[in-house]
Amino acid sequence: MKQSHALRKLKSGKNVLLTGPAGSGKTFVLNQFISYLKGKKISAGITAPTGVAATHINGRTLHSWIGLGIQHTFTKKEIEKIAFNKRIRLRVLKAKTLIVDEISMMNDYHLDTVDAICRKIRKSTRPFGGIQVVMSGDFFQLPPITGDGGEGEFVNNADVWDRMDLQVCYLTEQHRHDDRDLSRALNDIRINSVSAATKEILGTRYNAPIGGIMRPTKLFTHNVDVDAQNDRELGLIDEKEHYYAMEEAGQPALVKSLKKNCLAPERLVLKKGAMVMFLKNNPDGGYVNGTLGKVIDYSDGGLPIVETSKGDVIAVSLSRWMIEEDGEALAQITQLPLRLAWAITVHKSQGMTLDMAEVDLRKSFAPGMGYVALSRVRKLSGLSLLGMNDMAYRVNPKAVTLDKELRSKSKE
Repeated sequence: MKQSHALRKLKSGKNVLLTGPAGSGKTFVLNQFISYLKGKKISAGITAPTGVAATHINGRTLHSWIGLGIQHTFTKKEIEKIAFNKRIRLRVLKAKTLIVDEISMMNDYHLDTVDAICRKIRKSTRPFGGIQVVMSGDFFQLPPITGDGGEGEFVNNADVWDRMDLQVCYLTEQHRHDDRDLSRALNDIRINSVSAATKEILGTRYNAPIGGIMRPTKLFTHNVDVDAQNDRELGLIDEKEHYYAMEEAGQPALVKSLKKNCLAPERLVLKKGAMVMFLKNNPDGGYVNGTLGKVIDYSDGGLPIVETSKGDVIAVSLSRWMIEEDGEALAQITQLPLRLAWAITVHKSQGMTLDMAEVDLRKSFAPGMGYVALSRVRKLSGLSLLGMNDMAYRVNPKAVTLDKELRSKSKE
């Protein structure tokens, strides 16, 4: 399905699952729909299962929106208690639409819990009490987890799933990858059909040099490796340090959540020559989420001037991350849309488009991790592989089965 067709489905008021492979434009369509809702003054819950994912759409975690807190299981009495919370009641009664991005990271039990709370509050037997539910995500990417850290079941196992009369919009156009070999390798991993030919394609990029005016970002599986790499590289630059402190406003609890989950650091330290990554989509400004660059100078106001990997020069200005509700900013933080970019974790790279990356998958520990990492780059020539383990080639077999079903429903 094309993006324009999917957007029409979203505007129809029906329950929708927006899905498709990495780079097919799911977040772009979702943000268009959110702008449409704001323009029509339609009250909507804008959420995601994790705080990091929520910052991409100026939303909050679904647990926060519906009042679940940090619990993983709920009794009937606890659900009734949430439903009688005045703040939650007003929010749910007012909402016409509930958006849940990165739906692959949400488990079936929590979807049923949200449904039960909405039906209780709205005194309706209809799924979610009649609220339009729009879910977006790719089930081949990072999976749901349970309270004990194990892997949970996808939302299609929820009791409410078959009652939702769900319209499936499977985006098929590719807006990130324009390399036939890379697309073939990613598709083979996606359908759990990795062959010797697939490994041979990726094998051509083992320790492969990447040309350009700067070094590629290294993708690691663990935070400790990322922090060590960035700190070490910044320390090697013999230039004056420039500090940028994050500004904040709004409800303290929501501000705290924003700061915790925003990829921009609370205290950003830069030097001339530092490698940085943009953290916002701003095509008019010359960058998207994941654009790489190097600090080459500072403006008269002390803000960094960055040369991108494509040679464009950008005078960087401050950006805002917000949690909004019905057009009101409940919390916001202001910081430069940058972070040090010698390294980043695979988990935090989800949703980014990188011009070049050096990927170390020797410590991959979850299905889909390799797929997420390899699908960040636009072209095979922008990839240098330090290593792979067997887990890096794996995706969840349940996702393969579900994907076939969703493709079929989208065609219908």
